[in-house]
Amino acid sequence: MTTGDRESSEPSPGALAASDAGIGVTIAILDYGMGNVRSVEKALEHVGATAPITSDHDEARAADGLILPGVGAFPEAMRRIREARFDELIGEMLSAAKPVLGICLGMQVLFETSSEHEGGWGLGLLQGRVETLEADSLKIPQLGWNEVHWTRSSPLMDGIPDPGYFYFANSLSARAIDRSDVLGTADYGAEFVAVVERPPLYGAQFHPEKSSTHGLRMLENFARICADARVAA
Repeated sequence: MTTGDRESSEPSPGALAASDAGIGVTIAILDYGMGNVRSVEKALEHVGATAPITSDHDEARAADGLILPGVGAFPEAMRRIREARFDELIGEMLSAAKPVLGICLGMQVLFETSSEHEGGWGLGLLQGRVETLEADSLKIPQLGWNEVHWTRSSPLMDGIPDPGYFYFANSLSARAIDRSDVLGTADYGAEFVAVVERPPLYGAQFHPEKSSTHGLRMLENFARICADARVAA
């Protein structure tokens, strides 16, 4: 069930100050005109990461990790991603064992297809289809705080309670074919996929950059995953 306006949808100054800075990694935020990139940049900087907003492939390749944000419609997002050749870039990053995190729509396009509007093909990095939330009598889109339950332990959710609370703004959700890809679930009329993980690929249906303490901790964890991957390379 949702928790309503449990907290502000923006990180509080206290939450930001509490994060452990100094991670020292660079995480590129892909800019294709369909993501709240400034909020993501601000949150990453507060957890100690350098976070260039870029559409330049060389700059992104030089980073330790990548974030694919997304707000809007699946078909248009995929049109822009392909036009910018970000599909190729994301594949290169994953092949180089550099972590990639999709946020909100950026997580949905990691899957194969979507029924949104006229439908369309996604990146196909995870098996499954994106469908409208099975919200019963609840209002769509889901706007507000909801609890996420973890299916297993992972470095991505280190230090986050079970359940953790995150801010959602979504009308659709992914139906993952391989349940081993699912790291976290939430409920909005029915259970849906909230977090996915197939290292070095990760995704969050919610907005961690708007999810106060728990969201910042997830971004900090992702930065640490990027740092570990750099050391291992």
